[in-house]
Amino acid sequence: MLELMNVNKAYAEGRKVLTGLSYKLEAGEYVAIMGESGVGKSTLLNLIAGLDTPDSGEIMINGVAISSLDDDAATQLRREQFGFIFQAFHVLPHLTVAQNVALPLLLNGVATERVAQMLRDVGLHDRGHHFPRQLSGGELQRVAIARALVHWPKLVLADEPTGNLDPDTAHEILQLMRTEIKANGATGILVTHSHAAAATADRVLNLTKDGLHPAKPGERV
Repeated sequence: MLELMNVNKAYAEGRKVLTGLSYKLEAGEYVAIMGESGVGKSTLLNLIAGLDTPDSGEIMINGVAISSLDDDAATQLRREQFGFIFQAFHVLPHLTVAQNVALPLLLNGVATERVAQMLRDVGLHDRGHHFPRQLSGGELQRVAIARALVHWPKLVLADEPTGNLDPDTAHEILQLMRTEIKANGATGILVTHSHAAAATADRVLNLTKDGLHPAKPGERV
């Protein structure tokens, strides 16, 4: 499903953040990525999603290099197959909660009956007619999660998806994410600082300057 091939990326000031990164994930795999702040976890997700480009190397989705796609094809790939949960939510302020969640379905020409179910699943069944300005940070995060999962994506990229949630709600949301990923045979990548969140994935990877490595039992990352 997803293969990173000798991916390199440096920040604008020239500091290298990802060097020679190679890794492969199959459909159905759900991994958590941990690591120190500034090591490039969010940058890695943006590269995989095609929202940023590596300085060199390739990122392959089902055998196709993202760099080989023109803008229209890359947009269609993200629209149809990706579900991205951003730290900053990126909920559209002029749309209601239900309209925000329905957006991926509408863009893909799919009926929107699933919206009500997703709102129930994230505990917002009574907030669909509200606008983002009427919601708390934790509620906005749940809107973003529902929107990312509603269209049965084949690649779920989650960047600190429980950072604004209380522990009980975070546990429920993490279980929902795992259930959706497994039910759809999707590949899932969870970037997190939370060991409790990481424990819900199939395995934990540690991102360092030397690449992605399986986290050792008891390792603090």
